[in-house]
Amino acid sequence: MPFPDFIMALPALDVPFPEDVVQARAIRSEAGLTVFFTFLEDMTLPPHAHGAQWGCVVEGQISFSIGGETRVHGPGDSYSIPAGVTHGAEIAAGTRVIDVFEEPDRYPLRG
Repeated sequence: MPFPDFIMALPALDVPFPEDVVQARAIRSEAGLTVFFTFLEDMTLPPHAHGAQWGCVVEGQISFSIGGETRVHGPGDSYSIPAGVTHGAEIAAGTRVIDVFEEPDRYPLRG
């Protein structure tokens, strides 16, 4: 089930992936950034690091490598990535996640 229309009407983000591969809508505050991601195609997220991140899989599957440990996450599973820890993922098409970043400017708003 896709995110509801009111979520998809939130501001889009300028993420480093094409919109036909991943869609991202966000709520930003001074305290952080909440992002609703929809992955339309299988995607590899290369290893990288940034501030702390917490997320929950709504639908689909992510094979997440966090700090050298790999685990498969499905619907209802959450993950927590401490600041500065290298992580990457293999994300299946159709996956939807909600991620919360401690950095409010992790991704710029589009437009």
